[in-house]
Amino acid sequence: GRLGILIARHLKRLERVILGYLEICDGPEEEARLGILETLQCTIEHAWPRMPCRLPVLLKALLKMIWDVHADQGSTPEPVKAALLQGATECLILLDRCSEGRVKVLLEGVYSSCEENRVRECIRKVQENT
Repeated sequence: GRLGILIARHLKRLERVILGYLEICDGPEEEARLGILETLQCTIEHAWPRMPCRLPVLLKALLKMIWDVHADQGSTPEPVKAALLQGATECLILLDRCSEGRVKVLLEGVYSSCEENRVRECIRKVQENT
């Protein structure tokens, strides 16, 4: 109800904030990124009809984040990495549902050209989700 309307009204700004946060690693605990992934999940759930047109941007940001987390050789502990990947995967699954499977289609090319197991694992979870 009300939250949905508020989110829809501020979607543009919210999207910028979300995209900004997804790009930045904020230390080993990654609280900001984990929080923003939750925010994104809520946003997708509440602004369902507005999501398909934002698909390319969100998809790119989430995949980039998944890739960065996978490639990060820094100080991020394994459970935090796993939580980030899980959160990003959840977002992709929600986006796939609200775009009637478009994410699955878009991810096919990524999957076939990607050799990194952790990244493939995330994509597979989306592909297999019904």
